[in-house]
Amino acid sequence: MTYEAAIFDLDGTLVDSLDDLADSANRMLEDYGFPTHGRDAYRYFVGNGSRKLIERCLPKEKGEDAAFVEEALEKYKGIYAKKTLDKTRPYEGILSMLDKLQSENIPLGICTNKHQSAAEDIVGALFPKGMFQSVAGDKPGLPRKPDPTKVLAMAKEFGVAPDHVAYFGDTSVDMDTAKNAGFFPVGVLWGFRPKEELLEHGAKLLLTTPMELFEHITFSARK
Repeated sequence: MTYEAAIFDLDGTLVDSLDDLADSANRMLEDYGFPTHGRDAYRYFVGNGSRKLIERCLPKEKGEDAAFVEEALEKYKGIYAKKTLDKTRPYEGILSMLDKLQSENIPLGICTNKHQSAAEDIVGALFPKGMFQSVAGDKPGLPRKPDPTKVLAMAKEFGVAPDHVAYFGDTSVDMDTAKNAGFFPVGVLWGFRPKEELLEHGAKLLLTTPMELFEHITFSARK
């Protein structure tokens, strides 16, 4: 199979953002006088959107209080907006991989459960302008991954059939998204979750480095 488009998760796939996510959430917790969490705990708190992150990191009774979660979420977003790019950087080899795909005229997109404004800030600061034809984050009225609505709309925008799209991610949510959309699921091992999780959720290819991609599958621009 030759693939004609590539869509990527953001956190844990294109960029290592774990420190900034953890630092921001812990700062929010400290402001309330709640216990904080170690960096590795956040590998499992993130992945389902900012609201779910807050529910998971708060003390249990507070995480079940919808009104308090909303308040804490807004506080977290305010903190994270100032820390989004403190430590977040593309993983080694990512820019080379993207450059090669772009040189072959492969349309590139990002679909993330991170809130839209933060996703745009990261992409705008860390990647060349115009590298991605579409960046879809979490915004009102649209379902989050693993619902395939946003990625299928992106594929349609690219003019590429689902079975000719490769989708890249580092969590079960990403692999489920790819399966639900009929894409080719590519799991990346430099991200936040272990290979066992990716395989259990249907990864058809696991990458240990970004450029390894081109040893396994072929990309060709849609004619």
